[in-house]
Amino acid sequence: MLRWLIGGGREPQGLAEKSPLQTIGEEQTQNPYTELLVLKAHHDIVRFLVQLDDYRFASAGDDGIVVIWNAQTGEKLLELSGHTQKITAVITFPSLESCEEKNQLILTASADRTVIVWDSDTGRQVQRVSCFQSTVKCLTVLKRLDVWLSGGNDLCVWNRKLDLLCKTSHLSDTGISALVEIPKNYVIAAVGKELIIFRLVEPTEGSFEWDIIEVKRLLDHQDNILSLVNVNDQSFVTGSHVGELIIWDVLDWTIQAYERNFWDPSPQLDTQQEIKLCQKPNDISIHHFTCDEENVFAAVGRGLYVYNLQMKRVIACQKTAHDSNVLHIAKLPNRQLISCSEDGSVRIWELREKQQLTAEPVPTGFFNMWGFGRVNKQASQPIKKQQENATLCSLELIGDLIGHSSSVEMFLYFEDHGLVTCSADHLIILWKNGERESGLRSLKLFQKLEENGDLYLAFSL
Repeated sequence: MLRWLIGGGREPQGLAEKSPLQTIGEEQTQNPYTELLVLKAHHDIVRFLVQLDDYRFASAGDDGIVVIWNAQTGEKLLELSGHTQKITAVITFPSLESCEEKNQLILTASADRTVIVWDSDTGRQVQRVSCFQSTVKCLTVLKRLDVWLSGGNDLCVWNRKLDLLCKTSHLSDTGISALVEIPKNYVIAAVGKELIIFRLVEPTEGSFEWDIIEVKRLLDHQDNILSLVNVNDQSFVTGSHVGELIIWDVLDWTIQAYERNFWDPSPQLDTQQEIKLCQKPNDISIHHFTCDEENVFAAVGRGLYVYNLQMKRVIACQKTAHDSNVLHIAKLPNRQLISCSEDGSVRIWELREKQQLTAEPVPTGFFNMWGFGRVNKQASQPIKKQQENATLCSLELIGDLIGHSSSVEMFLYFEDHGLVTCSADHLIILWKNGERESGLRSLKLFQKLEENGDLYLAFSL
């Protein structure tokens, strides 16, 4: 009140409503990743990481090479060279249980319009496909059918031997940006602002050939679709360049929920100008999704949002989680979330429940007879509306992993071996749980002392 009287007015409301970037001090007691290993092998931006098994992963990027690493030690195991331009998609093709060969295959697509199949154990190039008319932007394996799909300007279906089983006609010059499998041999492709649903027809006694049939086009997005993932057995979710989040039914492809409220839904009059200026399309683009049984976690511009599937609303948000766009997010155990950004940062968040305030009751009795109650009731309406729009949980910053000097493209989470991040600085960083690593070093020391007979001597002294 005193500052209002001296200053001649209140502090501009727009300034009070800003969401500054959260910071965390050097004491990060809840951050387990206190040790790091820097892995060097690439000569350009590293864009992709893919897990091969419990202790190995592969990295790929704009230098066209694939490197296989040991996630426990950081040792470089294999380097796969064969592409002449940047790699645009990477996926693993696990072997079937019935197959005699148990080796896992790696499929890589490149801007050189080829797809190469690699043996992950030997690094041998199994086969190369060079018949594409455009760059393949996405790859998907349908394990049940033992086939894989490539998405470029058209959609192609291949078997394990790399025989082309069937393909669509030319779909778009922009190409397919994402592919997802849904039940009953259906596949969804994101093409620009459209979702195209295809059905795969397996060979039968009457027909020995595969076929792929376009079934339906969903035109509900207003701008290009950037994200497409399965939520569960009942639904999948899409996100667009202008911040549209749509949850779809996997069986009838109807909209289950729609959300575009990734900014202040009721800005004050004096902040209209400021909000209009700061909300560029890129600030609300949905770059990535991850899901669990209860929530969809969305990377929206520089922020993180938690959308509850049952309540069909945003229950938590951090509007400025990073200084630049969030590129990748993942759900960790214990209600934790991890995110990485163009600003080179990697951050760990914890989803915590808030204590909800109850609305004050509308007064009754004598004052209500003279109309005072009606005034108070009207005054309480914004409070109720504010409670309905209020988030039920909060995302609290508990760890800040600083190591990269440029955009962090994505990461992998190994439960036992830590966290792996890749970046535009050409580096891969293996973040280790310091307490666990210290325990392992102590255990190795005791084992070595025991082997040399020094352990008994140490205790006797």
